[in-house]
Amino acid sequence: MNYQLIRSKRKTLSLQINNNAELVVRAPNRLSVEKIEQFIDKKHDWINKKSESIQSKKIQKTSYIEGEKFLYLGNRYPLNINSKNPKKLAFNGNTFSLHSGGKEEFLAWYKAAFKKIALPRLEYYAKNHKFNYNQVRLKSQKTLWGSCSGSNNINLNYLLICAPIAVVDYVIVHELCHTVHKNHSKDFWSLVEKILPNYKTNKSWLKDNGYKLHNL
Repeated sequence: MNYQLIRSKRKTLSLQINNNAELVVRAPNRLSVEKIEQFIDKKHDWINKKSESIQSKKIQKTSYIEGEKFLYLGNRYPLNINSKNPKKLAFNGNTFSLHSGGKEEFLAWYKAAFKKIALPRLEYYAKNHKFNYNQVRLKSQKTLWGSCSGSNNINLNYLLICAPIAVVDYVIVHELCHTVHKNHSKDFWSLVEKILPNYKTNKSWLKDNGYKLHNL
């Protein structure tokens, strides 16, 4: 089995399947190759299962053509190409209508929709649960859905507007709770659960489906 070996001063051996479904092995400097490969053999089933899962999630390139479907608040809506549309991209509740362009028009529309729908929810949870935060920045990131700095500045990935609103709420509450607990301790998760008793469902949804939100 082919793999990438990364040695360091670490004390333990770990395996990771990267986004290209390749095996990455992190090992202590002095650990023999023989022991490393014995460990890989023991984890053979896990490696295959994880690799197949990532392969299945590889996304086909999006085409901005008539009938292509795009996510919004957890549902998929078809695209209509309409050169007479006065706006670059519009949505009527059932269909997206695109005048011209593609990815940049969708990113701009998603960001505007996130500001309109999600930011008031951030204010709602902050006010009702007495959270204090400073600035809020909206980004389109491949690896993070949200973050909270030591000075309580919050970053949110506006592509979350493609997910169900309950998932958006989960990420918002998650980051607000980091203004109190700067870690993922038991106290942190207890606070999240106090506000969103069913947060685990939405956390799992994001883990299983998050890759779909980047399909642009």
